[in-house]
Amino acid sequence: MSRYVVTGTNRGIGLEFVRQLLAQGHDVVATARDPGNVPALLEMQRANSQLTLLPLDLSDESSIHTFAGLAGATPVDVLINNAGIYGPRQASLGQLRTADWEQVMLVDLIAPMILTQALLPALRQGKDKRIAFLSSMMGSIADNSSGGSYLYRSAKAGLNQAVKSMAVDLAKEQFIVLPLHPGWVQTDMGGPNAMIDTHTSVTGLLQRIQTAGAAESGKFLNYDGKIIAW
Repeated sequence: MSRYVVTGTNRGIGLEFVRQLLAQGHDVVATARDPGNVPALLEMQRANSQLTLLPLDLSDESSIHTFAGLAGATPVDVLINNAGIYGPRQASLGQLRTADWEQVMLVDLIAPMILTQALLPALRQGKDKRIAFLSSMMGSIADNSSGGSYLYRSAKAGLNQAVKSMAVDLAKEQFIVLPLHPGWVQTDMGGPNAMIDTHTSVTGLLQRIQTAGAAESGKFLNYDGKIIAW
């Protein structure tokens, strides 16, 4: 079995990652800003000694490095950068604010890259060498026909570019690096009218993460394996 690190596990897709990975028998390090106040995580930890809970605030670089020092003390086989934010829903053209944009860029683009960089020594010692980033089809420029969502779209488009560079840079070390679209999922962000539930999304995402080969590394993939245009 492998050792996974998953960010943003307090709810939704992140929490489902933890459930499914534990069911598969893996060791899981799950993060949240305050995991001690997430009843679902605490319940899973009581039932399964293979789950470790650690605090992580992606908006605080010192928290990132503290976490990496703890989680990276043992080899990490797979890192799943799941945590992200949408930003203020009212941030349309005419209502854009620098501070809002900076926060979304920090959490959705910059922090996952800094965290991955900090965990690279542990990932290099791992046997799987897989790094996944939850992006979004809203980061696809080719798919943008409706406009709006300036903060979220630009952060995810930037993430896609950064992940592509990472995939190229780490290819010689046999890393598999993937930007992934989870689908339109029934979460707090996706809303109740979304097309799929978290179980369906995470089942597909784990298939991509666990089975992708060198030919898929650096490609923008949907949860069902279809390639998404940049």
